[in-house]
Amino acid sequence: MDRAMQKKVFQLLVDNTSGVLSRISGLFSRRGYNIESITAGVTADPRFTRITIVTSGDDEILDQIEKQVAKLVDVRDIKELKPENSVYRELAMIKVKAGENERQGVIAVADIFRAKIIDVAKESLIIELTGNQDKIEAFMSLLSGYEILELARTGIAGLGRGIENVTYL
Repeated sequence: MDRAMQKKVFQLLVDNTSGVLSRISGLFSRRGYNIESITAGVTADPRFTRITIVTSGDDEILDQIEKQVAKLVDVRDIKELKPENSVYRELAMIKVKAGENERQGVIAVADIFRAKIIDVAKESLIIELTGNQDKIEAFMSLLSGYEILELARTGIAGLGRGIENVTYL
């Protein structure tokens, strides 16, 4: 049995009912499982919500997570989104301290990453960046010479490629 820690991305399709997110996160909490990120939003069908959870553990823990989550009443479908068959994205909003002297340097870095400047104030900029986690981490490392005043990240949202694994309810 492989005891090495690894990450998995699970996509859940759940009933769009009050408390469903609380019940799912409660299961993780009660069992001591780690949630690295969790995103949720209504689907094209308003009866259902799609939840993407990034979690980590060894193979045994990750298998147990999948089985336990699948047993929850509100959960209609659960699948692993494997990196080779899926598309992941995350949104980051970064407020950078940037007066007149620093502003062009920050904008140049943002341009390289196709990030958007969404707010300009006298002493700061807010940058919006969408991409995979590696892209966001690379962008953040290039901003290390600047003072980051605030940072908000959404966590991963993901979908499987193609139509083979679409769940129809």
